[in-house]
Amino acid sequence: MNEEWEDPFPEPVHIPIDGVLDLHTFSPKEVGDLLPEYLRACRDEGILDVTVIHGKGKGVLRDTVHALLKRDPLVSSFHMDRERGNWGVTRVRLVNTEGG
Repeated sequence: MNEEWEDPFPEPVHIPIDGVLDLHTFSPKEVGDLLPEYLRACRDEGILDVTVIHGKGKGVLRDTVHALLKRDPLVSSFHMDRERGNWGVTRVRLVNTEGG
């Protein structure tokens, strides 16, 4: 049987810009483009505190997220949400480029 592969998502997926990015629905190879774009969209909307949900797992996705955050000039700071015991979440503070 020779069936042609069809993309189940032919249209771009719309992600709400609300300051919370749950990476569970994305493949690890998509994170490199997705995370910086999402952070820029948040900053453009005036959202400076962003929550990235990467899950606990083995820490591979967390390490990827943290490496991207370290290199992003829009990121002022970030930390894991250890205060609430949630090792699968990283809180991100973006730089405020509008007078502050």
